[in-house]
Amino acid sequence: MNKITAMIVDDEAPMRSHLRSKLKQIWPELEIIAEAQNGIVAIEEAEKLHPQIIFLDIRMPGKNGIEAAAQLAENAILIFVTAYDEYAIQAFERGAMDYLLKPIDVERLEQTCLRLKQRVLEKFADKKNNEEEKPVAKSNNQSQQVEQLLTQLMLQQAQQKEYLRWIQASVGSSLRMISTKEILFFKSDEKYTLVQTEQAEFLIRKTLKELEDELDPKEFWRIHRSALVRVSAIAEVTRDFRGRQMLGLKGCSEKLEVSRNHTHLFQQM
Repeated sequence: MNKITAMIVDDEAPMRSHLRSKLKQIWPELEIIAEAQNGIVAIEEAEKLHPQIIFLDIRMPGKNGIEAAAQLAENAILIFVTAYDEYAIQAFERGAMDYLLKPIDVERLEQTCLRLKQRVLEKFADKKNNEEEKPVAKSNNQSQQVEQLLTQLMLQQAQQKEYLRWIQASVGSSLRMISTKEILFFKSDEKYTLVQTEQAEFLIRKTLKELEDELDPKEFWRIHRSALVRVSAIAEVTRDFRGRQMLGLKGCSEKLEVSRNHTHLFQQM
């Protein structure tokens, strides 16, 4: 039998790398022939390389997984990789689709791989014989099924928002991926934004306004027009000799000022 091929589609490079690594452990015979960071690139790569399986993230810039799925499902088995809960996932429990919840559970991935091996055999082993048996009807039936599943997904997507979990920062000629859980605060620095962790600081081009819209408001608070702070990193709130509220952060000697417009966040002071 020819090698089974797959493509991983996710806008987060660490997630692609993590999934590739786990698949190599669980299913070493599976050949990952491509990766893509959004639906547009995924469609282009699929047209060139024809992967039999596509692991497809839902939330991506450009063209998201939902928008790309209708085209990709015509020639490949889709496995959605999603952060949705079990209620939303019921949409996948049928037909030619499967799902993986983020963060990916190894046992669940093993189950998915077992199902995929069988599905690939069923879908591709007798492909030549099946092509002659009412291909138009099959195509229409599959398209209807995909459309129904995607409609359910879009309804769920409208009700939920997936927040930014990684920040990309250039360090010399390399790209550093910083988990938002590592970040103490963001601070505006003229044309750039400073990203501070316990170990180091980085500069990125994304503005504080963009970050505020993309970060979970329960995890990051705007305390000043020039600063966003991770709430769980706050060690203490004090007042200086001028009566200003100042934040002390875990693992950081720098104090951050809370502007008058944001003092209500610390009303007990």
